Amino acid sequence: MTADFSLSVLDLAPVHEEQTPADAFEHSKKLIQHTDKLGYHRYWVAEHHNMKAIASSATAVLIGYLAGHSENIRVGAGGVMLPNHAPLIIAEQFGTLETMYPNRIDLGLGRAPGTDPMTIRALRRDQMSSVNDFPDNVNELLKYFSNEEAPVKAIPGQGLEVPIYLLGSSTYSAQLAAAMGLPFAFASHFAPGELFNALRLYHERFRPSKYLSEPYAMVTVNAALADTTEEAEKLATTNYLRFLSIIRGGRADIDTRPVDNMDDHWTEFEKAQVLQSLKYTFVGDQEKVRKELDAFHAEAKFNELIVSSDIYDQEKRRHSYELLANIWK
Repeated sequence: MTADFSLSVLDLAPVHEEQTPADAFEHSKKLIQHTDKLGYHRYWVAEHHNMKAIASSATAVLIGYLAGHSENIRVGAGGVMLPNHAPLIIAEQFGTLETMYPNRIDLGLGRAPGTDPMTIRALRRDQMSSVNDFPDNVNELLKYFSNEEAPVKAIPGQGLEVPIYLLGSSTYSAQLAAAMGLPFAFASHFAPGELFNALRLYHERFRPSKYLSEPYAMVTVNAALADTTEEAEKLATTNYLRFLSIIRGGRADIDTRPVDNMDDHWTEFEKAQVLQSLKYTFVGDQEKVRKELDAFHAEAKFNELIVSSDIYDQEKRRHSYELLANIWK
């Protein structure tokens, strides 16, 4: 593989059948320690709410736990859903994390609330005003992390310059990141449709800033690697089953143990929907995935690949990241 991009991890702290959130956190701890030793660049966790199969709701708390159990890898949010929070609170949380773990903390920001309307109300946020205020809220966060004098300060946080990344699954955040001179990450692991439009607009409209002199594009994909392609294809069914639950109106809480034949579980229409959502999913042995990722990188020309591997068996999940690291190196 052409190794002229960084390789990173996205973890949702999945809670599988007959497991608890405590089990999920233990699995995440083992995975960050494993990928840290393998040389992965960063490890991000994503904010979700009211989903019993995902344990990363208190994102900043989980980041602190994972940073405390690793040594070199950067740890951060991929991302914090800014409409759910007051910017000052996020600045204080991530200022605290940066103080505890200097030069290792990232703050990725999403514009969507990342949950359902009832949960949005429970979070005490106004959905429309918060989403529409996203650019102003990002600017407010940047000011809290700067040395700019202001009557309200983030303590800890002021002057720490915690790096901010804008996340998105459409062209909106790509254009905002370009205008603000910030790094941009596209969520093509579940929303592939606008990937190339977003990357094109980001590069075309990028304005250098004090944060970044040239564009820095990050792309998130799914991957399931194993010693054989046949085994990898079975491991990948966990992710297919999770997305099948979502398109059926569930909350990703279906039984996600891998199956031998997905055709026993979905209709042709459901199959098309799931595979379209998971278009950028790389499944196979090392050689197959290497060729596919080389071709993908040649087309997308990203600076960093962030990989989500929703694999039921945690030893096989760690092995998948190991195989990927080996072909990347």
